[in-house]
Amino acid sequence: MNKGRIILLGLVILCLSTINIFAQEGEIVRNNLNSVEIDSIIEKFTKNEDDFRYALTNYVFDRSATIQTIGLGGLITGTYRRDSFLTFKKTGERFERITYFPIPTIKELVITPQDLEDLGGVNPFAINPQDIKDYTFSYLGKQKIDELNTHVFDVRPKIVNEKSKKRYFVGRIWVDDRDLMIVKSKGKGIPETKDAKYPVVETWRTNVDGKYWFPAYSSSNDELVFGSGQVVKMRLRVSYDNYKRGRSEVIILDDDGTEIETKKDNSKENNDSAPPTSEKKP
Repeated sequence: MNKGRIILLGLVILCLSTINIFAQEGEIVRNNLNSVEIDSIIEKFTKNEDDFRYALTNYVFDRSATIQTIGLGGLITGTYRRDSFLTFKKTGERFERITYFPIPTIKELVITPQDLEDLGGVNPFAINPQDIKDYTFSYLGKQKIDELNTHVFDVRPKIVNEKSKKRYFVGRIWVDDRDLMIVKSKGKGIPETKDAKYPVVETWRTNVDGKYWFPAYSSSNDELVFGSGQVVKMRLRVSYDNYKRGRSEVIILDDDGTEIETKKDNSKENNDSAPPTSEKKP
């Protein structure tokens, strides 16, 4: 997010009763694993994350995002909301059809391409399996979250180029000790600059079809401190729901809205029809 405005994709405040975001968490307990055992856990959960990302290409889902700036007394001073229908291609490309996007009223933050990238990347998914070699993992131990027993890792990229457009996750992940998949993450996207700051976002996942842990809810209550000394208090809420296996269809539009090309994924795994998504041709 840049000074003067915020960057983020479709958020809507999710009714807290629909998902238990206030999970009961125990203390992190040291687990004396050796380096071989830790490396084995990392190898297995990153492989499962890769499988999960591929499985996600067989699904369509809805995302509702809301970003708000907060003033004195907790008053909301501006809102950015964007609801979308989303799907992924086998290549990992995201496609979005905006279903609701009222005129933003946020004035203190600027919503940037990096914010939008984080909303579809590090915020819900934390780590891209293809970039595992670029990260350092520090094993902290085990922690119980509700009924789940998890391995806890601090994660950060080995090297960060501040001029790079590539986004990395820095923060903490919780890996279920049975399924060996990420079930929760808390961190933010980097690199940052003095004029571009990003919130710490906490994301919970939910089990879909009894097999994969998909993002369910992301939230942040953070203060962004810019190099100029400006401090902006903001709140972010994102829900991901209505996961359905289905055929994805992508419509490429020209600048005037004229359809140029239609692409369909006719994978045998995709049996249900889904609404088209659109992408503006550069």
